[in-house]
Amino acid sequence: MSLHEKLPGVLRTFRKRHPPAGARPGTLVVAAGAPPPTITVQSYDAAGLTTTQVTEVAQLPALLERPGTTWIDVQGLGDEAVLRSLGELFGIHPLALEDVVNAPQRPKIEEYPDQVLVIARMVRPAAAARVEIEQVGMVIGPRYLISFQEQHGDCLDPIRRRLHDGAGKMRTAGPAYLAYAIVDAIVDGYYPLIEQLTERLERIEDRLDEHSSPRVLQRLNAIRAQLVQARRALAPQQLALAGLLREPTGPFPADVRLYLRDTLDHCTQLVEVIDAQRDLINSLMNTYLSLVGHRSNEVMKTLTIMASIFIPLTFVAGVYGMNFESLPGVHRRWAFAALLGAMAAIAGGMVLWFRRRGWLGGDRDDD
Repeated sequence: MSLHEKLPGVLRTFRKRHPPAGARPGTLVVAAGAPPPTITVQSYDAAGLTTTQVTEVAQLPALLERPGTTWIDVQGLGDEAVLRSLGELFGIHPLALEDVVNAPQRPKIEEYPDQVLVIARMVRPAAAARVEIEQVGMVIGPRYLISFQEQHGDCLDPIRRRLHDGAGKMRTAGPAYLAYAIVDAIVDGYYPLIEQLTERLERIEDRLDEHSSPRVLQRLNAIRAQLVQARRALAPQQLALAGLLREPTGPFPADVRLYLRDTLDHCTQLVEVIDAQRDLINSLMNTYLSLVGHRSNEVMKTLTIMASIFIPLTFVAGVYGMNFESLPGVHRRWAFAALLGAMAAIAGGMVLWFRRRGWLGGDRDDD
């Protein structure tokens, strides 16, 4: 069984949903088996929060008339008609809608007339041997934010609790601050994954001298593949945030840009930790190969010493095994005992000499 088969999803190749060659811009490609969209609308201001489950896009215009900010949370991209209806209702640029639906896209922040597109990559909880990363797209308008997720479920429950509790600036800061909070939660969602992988590496490092079986190499390769996936998602997000903050002005107000600096710091820290862990994996692999080579050399040395001891004994036994009448001592009673004694003396002398040379029983002390 190959490593691909043992660790499904860990070593997957990059596959993006592309429209047919020559298709017009804005062509949507919905993945086969994608879950149907569920739409949750949260309208909030300093006075309170209202949550509504929407079954049809036609219900949204009435909800948008509520005061404050509206968060339209779309989970699942399995219905092209619903997605296009959302695009038409909110005037989403066809290229922005294409980036949202045709995942995965490179994390980025792009400005459109009256809207801002944010693409981020979110890690999903999965089995220990897998890393699942899905795309989250956000379209930020003057009084609303639309988030698009590939699957149902996410790591944004802390944001929803903050909205429900009314703590901090969540209900008064507008959609740009909500977008920051979502991106920050997505980035922070990588910390448990990186901590888990770090703990696994530390356990392997502590036990490497005692357990250097081939399974160690398999585990190291699996962890390295997970780290590569995480870095592939985080590094572009880091570059996008850094590029945004380098500009003197941008689509986010100055007070939100201050908070985005903290998110950039988290991205940078995670990328640096991932790079350090990848270096550690390379070091552990080199140590593992060195241990395997050392143990192979020890085995070969032991076998060589044993063969070296038996070579002269085999020679003596071969000489006295020849059918000649004139061999010395052949017709003496003590000849056999003397021959065994001589052979034992030869073997013992060679063992002592090997020990003095440090080839047997440890290295020779030269101090």
